[in-house]
Amino acid sequence: MTDNVQMLDADHCWKAVAARDRAADGSFFYAVKRPGVYCRPSCPSRLPLRKNVSFFATVEAAEAAGFRACLRCRPRALAGSDPAAAAMTELSRYIEVHADEELPLTRLAEHAGLSPFHLQRAFKAIIGVTPKAFQTAARLKRLKSNLRAGDGVAGAIFEAGFGSTSRAYERIDGHFGMTPGAYRAGGRGETIAYACRQTALGAIMMAATARGVCFVQFGDTEARLLDQLRGEFPSATLEPSTSANSPQLDAWIDALDRHLSDGAPHPDVPLDLRGTAFQIRVWRFLLSVPSGDVVSYSEVAAGIGSPKAVRAAASACAANRIAVLVPCHRVLRGDGALGGYRWGPERKRAIIDSERQLRVAV
Repeated sequence: MTDNVQMLDADHCWKAVAARDRAADGSFFYAVKRPGVYCRPSCPSRLPLRKNVSFFATVEAAEAAGFRACLRCRPRALAGSDPAAAAMTELSRYIEVHADEELPLTRLAEHAGLSPFHLQRAFKAIIGVTPKAFQTAARLKRLKSNLRAGDGVAGAIFEAGFGSTSRAYERIDGHFGMTPGAYRAGGRGETIAYACRQTALGAIMMAATARGVCFVQFGDTEARLLDQLRGEFPSATLEPSTSANSPQLDAWIDALDRHLSDGAPHPDVPLDLRGTAFQIRVWRFLLSVPSGDVVSYSEVAAGIGSPKAVRAAASACAANRIAVLVPCHRVLRGDGALGGYRWGPERKRAIIDSERQLRVAV
């Protein structure tokens, strides 16, 4: 077999494919005669026979030779043009708009121009969850919005698309942290203690329910941070922490302050995680990343069992509202660049450097 581009070293390329080397992604693509697809070197598919493999420098060259993009590793994403990703993103917007309607897989497949089987597989690979799970999350988001607007609980449930109140209650666990009625009341009946400290990285506020820490944010001033907390729970009872009325929270934020300002070990505190099931899977994975280590968004997606849901994993990191304690700062871009951080790249770099220095010292 003759490789199509003389500049490619076939032996070197094959070693990278056999090792599923992520570092080689983008430098070349390999194609397999049967089933006629081309992949990135790190594709998790079963290793093909060497005699059935050819190598290409670009996705255009592979497609010109008659191969189609692999649905598992989505090589076109490396070239910045992934039709499947664009199609599934458009479909996710369609689901959000029509979340209150019945959306059987056949209807979604017709809209996307795919078979139900391929639609299900592509959507889960790219978005990270099934279309049904995505619609449920969209309904819960709409329910949350309706409740905060002051709608009655029963009316908000039906307007969000749930056929009954019992069906809605089956799906709220982990999304509100409280009943729909309590959420509609803006957290009425919920007591949240909060504390603020000036750290080496600026002002930080921590807040906690009886279940654990639910809010850690950096900000300019304590007043602005308190406004953010009130915005999430406008009718909750917010209590400033003191050593007398909430000694645990006072100790937790002191430990976090020592970690940020003096290089003390990362504090181990209980967390009240509130998000979608997918987000919580990502956040729990981040909690398993050792202090001082870093991972890529691809490794996060693989770590939660959804290796193709890289964009969804990145979105879950961006949605994290518990700074440092849920260590989304330990996630870098695939090329090793720092990437984004909702509290600023300077803080991200400072926290990573501090954790690495602490690990060396230990």
